[in-house]
Amino acid sequence: MEEFSRAAALYLAPKIAVPGESVVPEAAEPPEEVNDVVRTLGTVAERWLSDPQKAVQAQAKLSEAFVALWGATWFRLQGEPVPPVAEPEPKDSRFKHEDWTANPIFDFIKQSYLITSRWAEALVEEAEGLDEHTRHKAQFYLKQITGALSPSNFVMTNPELIRHTLQENGANLVRGMKMLAEDIEAGKGELRVRQTDPSNFEVGVNMAVTPGEVVFRNELIELIQYAPTTETVLKRPFLIVPPWINKYYILDLNPQKSFIRWMVGQGLTVFCISWVNPDERHARKDFESYMRDGIEAAIDAIGVATGETEVAAAGYCVGGTLLAVTLAMQAATGNKRIKSATLLTTQVDFTHAGDLKVFADEAQIRAIETRMKKRGYLEGSGMAAAFNMLRPNDLIWSYVVNNYVKGKKPMPFDLLYWNADATRMPAANHSFYLRNCYLENNLARGRMTIGNIRLDLKKVKVPIFNLATREDHIAPALSVFEGSSKFGGKVDLVVAGSGHIAGVVNPPDKPKYGFWSGPAVKGHFEDWLSAATETKGSWWPYWFSWLEHQAPARVPARIPGAAGLPSLGPAPGTYVRMKA
Repeated sequence: MEEFSRAAALYLAPKIAVPGESVVPEAAEPPEEVNDVVRTLGTVAERWLSDPQKAVQAQAKLSEAFVALWGATWFRLQGEPVPPVAEPEPKDSRFKHEDWTANPIFDFIKQSYLITSRWAEALVEEAEGLDEHTRHKAQFYLKQITGALSPSNFVMTNPELIRHTLQENGANLVRGMKMLAEDIEAGKGELRVRQTDPSNFEVGVNMAVTPGEVVFRNELIELIQYAPTTETVLKRPFLIVPPWINKYYILDLNPQKSFIRWMVGQGLTVFCISWVNPDERHARKDFESYMRDGIEAAIDAIGVATGETEVAAAGYCVGGTLLAVTLAMQAATGNKRIKSATLLTTQVDFTHAGDLKVFADEAQIRAIETRMKKRGYLEGSGMAAAFNMLRPNDLIWSYVVNNYVKGKKPMPFDLLYWNADATRMPAANHSFYLRNCYLENNLARGRMTIGNIRLDLKKVKVPIFNLATREDHIAPALSVFEGSSKFGGKVDLVVAGSGHIAGVVNPPDKPKYGFWSGPAVKGHFEDWLSAATETKGSWWPYWFSWLEHQAPARVPARIPGAAGLPSLGPAPGTYVRMKA
């Protein structure tokens, strides 16, 4: 109780107005997200209540399921074997403990939850007269609510937690409340659920350690040139454009998982952008600024460092969207310095953009813009929370239970450390991205305008390697597939196993997933996938063969800082160390 009181005090402190001040603390303002949840689910309820007969039928379905459950439970209490009325999905790890099935009482609690949550999901799915965006939002919000209310999250309704608490005489709850207070304090009044033990990791020490030098710096980027490990390298330099929503070192987590280190080992002169972690000084840095002062400035610097006027480039996630925008701009202006492009889990057509579209309607974007206007940026915690909400049971509630109920520190995991190392987004950039991509889909429609130039992806003729991943919640494979047809040149589509991160970071030495490749990009995605050739192992060697075929000429290896651009300091540089 003492630890809980401390946690509550830390949570309430930023929300209490200071005596004598008329301004209400920002944290005390009603969150627009909650209002939108109420409005959206209220709309679903209205659709059902407007037809009393259908409402009665829906209630009858729920009652019938519970009557069946009560009957089955009665027979189980008499010792008779009875098949379950409702079973968890095979991948649902919340109810794996044997007591959820062996104990009739907890089995009843589990099945009651499953029946009710699936009934609610059916109400949303079958509600008549809903537009698809409202239905999508209702499905997403309901997933958050049912995830939060799962009996697996509470001590008194989870047999595993009851056993754990009794075995420790409640010491687990004391540790858990202590960690809860620490995480609220770290979040400055908001709960920031820890997903890993950060004390095990440090950028530049055991993460982002591939040798290299920072050879260029401006307001938005540091450009890293990596040291060669081969005597000769491909003549055409290679530029990586990572997302600015996260930090670049997802591609250089550690020596075993580093895509950057592997590329260097194949004989590429690798340059990588490291974006600044923006603050109020960058509020007006828009999408055009990120193109001009990011990609184009990097290509200029690469020319000085290597003497080359052409590059191959890769963009990851929103970095790939920016790269596609740059390709369209170069096609429109005749400045075609990027000769081939690799797009990693990148969307250019946002028609099927997945659950993140839930946050992209006019009202919510206006609310985000209002929030950003106060500071000039969107806090990194906002995007981190949105990504975690895509998989709430895995990325939120499993850690809530482990940390605050079981009282266990999470295991050290480099990927989750990177995930928590959040970045801010400049107001102008983020507003442009949300409106032009998620809300209006202007890039795919040929209506995006930058610097008074309308961009048309059909004018982009350079070879493109387009990587999707089968289980991607951020850039769904269908969305990447549909985007492939928007370009005017040859696009080689490859679909890797797993999701947005693990499908990309899949080194050949220890591959966990295979990939699919082959057919021309046309027709329906399911048909393409059925006709594709499955290959076991990492897609990295397949991609490098594609890249090398574009320009196979080689030259002696280039040493960072030894040519036209002196070193400004060793990799990973300073921008990546800026904390949000």
